[in-house]
Parts: sequence; C-alpha cells; structure tokens
Amino acid sequence: MTAPVKAAVFGTGSWGTAFAMVLADAGCEVTLWGRRPELAEALNSTRRNPDYLPDVELPERVRATTDAAEAAAGAEFTVLAVPSQTLRANLTAWTPLLEPDTVLVSLMKGVELGSAMRMSEVIADVTKVPAERIAVVTGPNLAREIAARQPAASVVACTDEAVAQRLQSACHTPYFRPYTNTDVVGCELGGAVKNVIGLAVGIADGMGLGDNTKGSLITRGLAETTRLGLAMGADPLTFSGLAGLGDLVATCSSPLSRNHTFGTNLGRGMTLEETIAVTKQTAEGVKSCESVADLARRHGVEMPITDTVVDIVHNGKPPLVALKELMSRSAKSERH
Repeated sequence: MTAPVKAAVFGTGSWGTAFAMVLADAGCEVTLWGRRPELAEALNSTRRNPDYLPDVELPERVRATTDAAEAAAGAEFTVLAVPSQTLRANLTAWTPLLEPDTVLVSLMKGVELGSAMRMSEVIADVTKVPAERIAVVTGPNLAREIAARQPAASVVACTDEAVAQRLQSACHTPYFRPYTNTDVVGCELGGAVKNVIGLAVGIADGMGLGDNTKGSLITRGLAETTRLGLAMGADPLTFSGLAGLGDLVATCSSPLSRNHTFGTNLGRGMTLEETIAVTKQTAEGVKSCESVADLARRHGVEMPITDTVVDIVHNGKPPLVALKELMSRSAKSERH
C-alpha cells in the first residue's frame, strides 16, 4: 500500500483552508501553516477555521501548525496561499526550509507591485526553482462554495505536463475537477486581471447599473486580458477556458467575490479607506490593478477598463466621471 502524498499549505485564509480540504479529500496528508497560534489551535481542536470558514468541518487529514519547517518537511507539494504582495517576503523566509524536490503551487491571483512579476515569476526569482517545478491552480474557485463541496472545475497549470498531471491527481475529488494546461502565463494573467474587472463590475453594480453594463464590462474586460496575454506570449484559447472566462464570470457575478464586493461598496459612494475598513479579506485587485496597468504599459497594450479602475480606486476619480470618460472614448472596431 503506497503512502499518502504529503502536502503543505502556507496560508490559513479561506482559499488556503478550502484547498487544504480538497487535498485531504483527495487522499493527501496536509499540514496547514498559519502565523497565529490561536488560529492553529482552533483548527486542530475544533476542525474549523473560525475566522474564514466557521461552518465547515475540516477532514482529519488536515493538521495546522505555526512552525514553517514542520509544515514544509516531507511535502511533495508546497502550496502558497498568502496575499500576492506579501509573497516575496514570506517566501524568502521559507525557502531554506523547502524540500529540494517539492513542487511549488501558487493559489495567488495577482501581479507584484514594482516588478510587475506574475506570482510564478516571483516564486522562481526567490527560490531559484526551475519552471517545471512551479505550478498554478486557478479558475472559478470561490472558496466558500468549494468548502461546501459544491461542484467546481479548475485548471492546474505547469510548463511540465507530467508535473501538472501529478498535481491534478493530488487534488481531484468528486466535487473538484482539475484540468491540466501548460500555458502558465495565460492562466496567471486570467486570474490576475479578472480581479480588476471584478472591481469594475462591482462598481457598476454599486452605481445601480444593469446587466447590459455588466455584460459589456465582462466581455471587453476579457478582450483586454486577451490582448495583454497575446503580447506576453500566452495561448489565446486559455482565455476562453476556465482560467479566463470561467473565473471572470464567477468573480463578476457572485456576492462571494471579494473584489466584486469591494467594488460595489466603492460604487455606492464609500471612500477607499471606508471600504478597506469593512473588508475582512484581501481583495487582490485593489493593489494588482496598478501592477496590471504597469504590465500593460510595459507591453504597449491598451487596457482602458483597468486604467479606469486605477483612477477610481487610487486616484480618487468619482465613478460617474470615470464612467463618462470610458464611454466617450473614440469608436473602434470590436477587434481593435
């Protein structure tokens, strides 16, 4: 009888906790790392995450610790589920503890401020691990629904198809269906940019605008994502799949989406500071909208919806003014 696969998950937020559950349900032994002793104790004693998923009982195969070395020991897969902008600092501390042949798995959907690096690029930069040992899990994966074991599909992306298949097997359950993809660039861009478009749709919803507006923002947002992806060498088909359209639709239509909810509050007239104050979890698009816009400039790609979100979120432009400016742009062919 073969020993179960060991996996470490760094990050006890809602998605890190839910993915730890997925791995355990797929037969893995999972160690979940968190920085707060009281949360680790609660996870182990009550089998619940009181801060993020209080109604979900975790499998016995999930064990929590605050000791990063303990979490990393023996892990065939090391899953990273921390806020994008904290990855570099955290991973710098964790790198000496990692198993020499572990596969590093990113659950994060962001672009680093300053460097404009995707998360897999940050991982490679910090750890010096080759691309074939870095994977990405992305798609329409709202954590609360997955924690409730509702059916969902996802993408496991790695430049090495065999590694992607190993990870696919390690997280395949009756309710969580992962597909493999070797287009890491496209999969990561889909996940990062959809957060920005989710903010835009949320703002529109908060302003009381209707489904025509939402449909237009989703479609033109996907066009922006695809333009940037093509400039960066991604496969355009990726954006019509789970990592592109699938994730975009889920984020833009669900009240469970942090970015959509954040945008809705802005659209209702709350200030950035007020919205941050009432938001318990990280809305990645708030910071990533700036780094996505930076990435677009570096590649000479127009992303007007992204620029509009930056103006509203960071430059204080009133949503109504920003909307009028966006709608008054010069007319173009749809394929422009």
